Amino acid sequence: MQNHLDESSVSSYLQGLGWLAPGEGAVVEPAGDGNINWVRRATAPDGRSCVLKQARPALERFPEYQVSTERIVFEARYLELTAPFDTTAVRPAVLHSDPEQRVLVLEDLGDAERLDHALARGADVGAALRQIAAFLGRVHAGTRDPELATRFQNGEMQRLHGDHIFHLPYRENDFPLSPALRARAEAVWRDAELVARIDAAYARYLEPRGALVHADVQSGNVLLADRGPVLLDAEIAHVGDPAFDLGILLAHVMIGPIAKREPGAVALAGPILQAYATAHGPEGAPMLGRALRYAGIELLRRTLGAARVPAVATDEAGLAVVETGVDLVRQT
Repeated sequence: MQNHLDESSVSSYLQGLGWLAPGEGAVVEPAGDGNINWVRRATAPDGRSCVLKQARPALERFPEYQVSTERIVFEARYLELTAPFDTTAVRPAVLHSDPEQRVLVLEDLGDAERLDHALARGADVGAALRQIAAFLGRVHAGTRDPELATRFQNGEMQRLHGDHIFHLPYRENDFPLSPALRARAEAVWRDAELVARIDAAYARYLEPRGALVHADVQSGNVLLADRGPVLLDAEIAHVGDPAFDLGILLAHVMIGPIAKREPGAVALAGPILQAYATAHGPEGAPMLGRALRYAGIELLRRTLGAARVPAVATDEAGLAVVETGVDLVRQT
C-alpha cells in the first residue's frame, strides 16, 4: 500500500532516512511545475534542502490520466545506469530511492534558471547545449544492449507521451487554436503523405530497440546550475530510437528563432549535432536525419497540439513554426 506524502508527513519521512534529526521539522513548498509527479522542496533548519518526488497513479496536473507509478523506478534506474557516461555532472544527484513508496529524493538546485527561460531571453547557452548533446551521445553509444529493454518496460508512459507528440495533433481534435492555426492544422490532417511520415516515426519511436533514451529532453527539463546544465525528469525513460532524444532537444532550441523568423534558425542544430556525433562516435551519423524529422514533429505538436509553448502565441509565429516543421518532416 502506497502512503501518499503530504506537507505534514515529509519531515517524519526525512527523519526516517536520517536526513533530519529526530524532532526536526522541514519547511515544505512546491518545487517545479509538478505536471506528472507530486514534487516538493524540503528545507532543514540548518539550510540544507532536497527535492522529493512521489509517483502516484493519477498524474499530478492531469488526473484524468492514470499511469503506472513504476515510472519513477525507471527514472531512478535511468539515473543509475547513465552514471558511467556522466563525466560533467549532467544528472541530478540521487540522495535516496524508495521503490516501494515510489519516492525519489534528489539534490535541490535552488533557483537555477530553466533552459527554456534562458533561451527566451536570448542568453548564450551554446556550451550548455553542447554539454547535454555530448551526454546523450555517450549514453546512446554505451547502452546498446538488447537485453536492457527488459529493464525498461515503460510502455504506459511511452505511449501516453507518444500519443501527444505523434498522434493527437494530426487527427480531428478540439485543441484551443485560433482560426488561422485551426485552418492550418486541418490542412495538416488532410495531408496523407505527411501524416504517414509522422505515423512511421511513431512506429519507430515505439520499437524497443536502439539505446536507452531519456525521452523528454525538452528545454523545460534542463536547469542551468552553477556547475552546468542538469537534465531532470526521466520518467519516460525506455529503450528506443536514440534520435528521438536529439530531435526533441533540437526542436526546443530552434522554435524561438523560427517563430521570430530569424535567418539561420535551423542552422542552430549544427553545433548540437556535432557535439553529439563527436561524443557518440561514427555509428551515430545515420540517426541525424531521423533526429531532424523528430524535431519537425515536435515543432508541429508544440504549435498545433495540447502543449503549446509561449513562442507560438501569435498566428504569425505559429504559422512560421508549422511551415518549418512540415519542411523538416518532408525532407528528412
